[in-house]
Amino acid sequence: MQIEIPWGKLTEKIETGASLDEVEATQAALWLADANGDFDGKKRFLRSLNRKGESVSEVFAFAKTFRDLARHAVGVDVPATAIDIVGTGGDKSGTFNISSAASILVSAAGVPVVKHGNRSITSESGSADFLSCVGVPLEVPDAVLARSLRELNYCFFYAPAFHPTYKAFMPVRKALAAEGHKTVFNILGPLINPVAPPMCLLGVFSAYWVDLLAAVLGKLGVKRGLVCHCALREGGGLDELATAGLNRVCGVGELAHVRGEWLPEDFGLDVRPREELLGGTPDENCTLFGELLAGRAPKGLRDTVVFNAAAAFWASGRTPSVRDGVQLARDLLESGAVRRHADALRDFYAQDSGRA
Repeated sequence: MQIEIPWGKLTEKIETGASLDEVEATQAALWLADANGDFDGKKRFLRSLNRKGESVSEVFAFAKTFRDLARHAVGVDVPATAIDIVGTGGDKSGTFNISSAASILVSAAGVPVVKHGNRSITSESGSADFLSCVGVPLEVPDAVLARSLRELNYCFFYAPAFHPTYKAFMPVRKALAAEGHKTVFNILGPLINPVAPPMCLLGVFSAYWVDLLAAVLGKLGVKRGLVCHCALREGGGLDELATAGLNRVCGVGELAHVRGEWLPEDFGLDVRPREELLGGTPDENCTLFGELLAGRAPKGLRDTVVFNAAAAFWASGRTPSVRDGVQLARDLLESGAVRRHADALRDFYAQDSGRA
């Protein structure tokens, strides 16, 4: 699709408080993806869009456009039960890489995980930073990703390797972040997985996004999914389910009837302090992951990883309920199955990343 609407007209429209329709939002996304676009104009547009508040139609159009612009993962066949377990980041909590650890746990149970992520922009350790330390390399041939998914139920799509248009908007996003401004790109990453997984567990940094992104995932065709946010008892929140507060959830697709608030106690989990969820640098989080697999991590962290894995089991159809998923996740950790699976992932890439 060609860019036909002058970007200035789109900016002027949202500055009146009006939302763009899907055609206009698609045009805006294409303009932002154009490496030759005006830098200051892009900053003004993104600031104005955030100030107005992004609508479902706008976020959907952005997500669909950037998915369409993504590089195709050649030969990667995505099973009908595949899930992405992902958070938006941006909660400024300093927590461990909870969704990444949960994704490895879930794949240990035979559930195909197609995780999409990037290096951190807003925290010490993004999913790509953490997984790289664990032993999952960021850029490997597509044929290796396909084998990893077939043989180990796991592959990681490093966002810059599949989204060449990142180069066009990343300088603008970084400039706005340095000025303290969030943009639509703070929530877009989890929506533009290049293989469009049919299942999704998505954590968001603010309760504002729970219902809105559930609606967007529905429009994107997610079959079964869950969007969640944990409101901490002491204030603030986390972009995942957690044992440290009240969890707001909204279902997608076949789970669209799910809407409400979850307490850890509802699933046989203890309420634990936020401090037990804290992480650090990628190396520190990798060490903490080893402690988790060995049964020596803080109880709050272990139960929070279990909580997210359990929700993913339910969302993917692996267990009939979240409570059943909690038991499965605990059994996998305590039996050493997750540790053996993590070792197998590391060994697979150490031995085979150079050949398909």
